[in-house]
Amino acid sequence: MARSTSGSKKSRGLGRGLSALMADVGQDEMEAQTPRRPDMMVPVEQVRPNPDQPRRSFDEDALQELARSIAEKGIIQPLIVRAAPGNADGYEIVAGERRWRAAQMAKQHEIPVLLRDYDDTEVLEVAIIENIQRSDLNPIDEAAGYRQLMDKFGHTQEQLASALSKSRSHIANLMRLLALPNEVQQYVIRGMLSAGHARALIGHDRAVELAREVIQRKLSVRDVEKLAKKGPAIKKRAVSGAPVPKDADTVQIENELTASLHMKVTIDHKPGDEGGRLSISYKSLDQLDDLMRALSGG
Repeated sequence: MARSTSGSKKSRGLGRGLSALMADVGQDEMEAQTPRRPDMMVPVEQVRPNPDQPRRSFDEDALQELARSIAEKGIIQPLIVRAAPGNADGYEIVAGERRWRAAQMAKQHEIPVLLRDYDDTEVLEVAIIENIQRSDLNPIDEAAGYRQLMDKFGHTQEQLASALSKSRSHIANLMRLLALPNEVQQYVIRGMLSAGHARALIGHDRAVELAREVIQRKLSVRDVEKLAKKGPAIKKRAVSGAPVPKDADTVQIENELTASLHMKVTIDHKPGDEGGRLSISYKSLDQLDDLMRALSGG
């Protein structure tokens, strides 16, 4: 079958950013209310999964349920594919591997697709976005997805919030969980701790010990907050006069400004005060010139 190129070419430039990729991925596409018109129908055997797809496991019961739906109604929302590298007649899945697997279980011979001219970087970006949209995603994996989008592609929390239809506070609060010790993060991943419980432990010296106690005693979020506030580690820090670690939000702002300016940014903000000090470190006069141009709008 000859490939259709109608509507598949887009310029990379400024016109295809996060919002444009999100428009392709959408939300859970099998549940979308308005079906999208495919570019074409292709034989299911000509489509292969993305070998770099971050998601490796698929719930068998959920796949069976989706296969039954496809057998009855067909695939409502087309898969997103690109020309398979090294295969003139094949296609590689960018988004929709779950539907592709279910279509085979439903013995579908052809599947609807949207053909896109994505490069390898965009394919990875879309794969991360698609995983973030999963309804069964745990808070830690969701936060890690946001972190990947920021670290790999330079997106800010504001851009993510706008494109993903999330509040900035939702994204910021989830990303704070990544500052927790790995053991506590595992408790959240396994559903033993809620995100609310875990947030109350951020920055605490005894976070692991308290997390175990919370699980054992089945404490509420309010109980955890009270327990964390009166912990001996916090009292000891206050008495000794040692500096209190920065809160996760301040650290996040420092990281965002550092990434944006390509210079080390430090924020000194005392809890409870409105004001503070912001310091920018530059390594050369060229960097200083760049900073002056950025501040002057040049």
